[in-house]
Amino acid sequence: MRIFPLVTLLAATACGAATPPASSPGSTFLENVTALCGRAFEGRITANEPAQAGDPFDGQRLVMHVRTCEPDRVLIPFHVGEDRSRTWVLSRQGDQLRLKHDHRHEDGTEDELTQYGGDTASPGTDARQEFPADQHSIDLFTRTDRAVSNTNVWAMEMHPGRLFAYELRRPGRVFRVEFDLTRAVDPPPAPWGHQ
Repeated sequence: MRIFPLVTLLAATACGAATPPASSPGSTFLENVTALCGRAFEGRITANEPAQAGDPFDGQRLVMHVRTCEPDRVLIPFHVGEDRSRTWVLSRQGDQLRLKHDHRHEDGTEDELTQYGGDTASPGTDARQEFPADQHSIDLFTRTDRAVSNTNVWAMEMHPGRLFAYELRRPGRVFRVEFDLTRAVDPPPAPWGHQ
């Protein structure tokens, strides 16, 4: 009589009734970003060191728009005033996430400096993922006399219902924009090169 509960437990486990494995931090992060699909949010610069003379971000309205969401890829245009040249491309690559920067001219053609970024080198957390510069980016930066960027590490943070952040760090440089997820704004026009 006492064998029955054990047999039932073993049968349930064999039939797949066991608890499913926990989602990876990268998958959870991507799911949380995807949950914002179609919405846009205004941001503000919280770090920009050292200050740059003639910085294109100074005095500009900053808006991110979670515009295109596919099962393993999200496109997030980042508008700086009227400049619609920047789109963050966040995608799943096996167990890793990849961040690329798609830079376009107003006519839709790719900028010389585009498709740079990197893959996560560690699992990260549900709230923060970091992307060290990949070899393609290092080659691109070296070829375009921007080797100072070879040590770039980009990061994104996601705190559902509160904050989304984009960050760039390297020795001697930090840039961070935080977006307020408590107040959506009207979605901006399509980024250059995307319809």
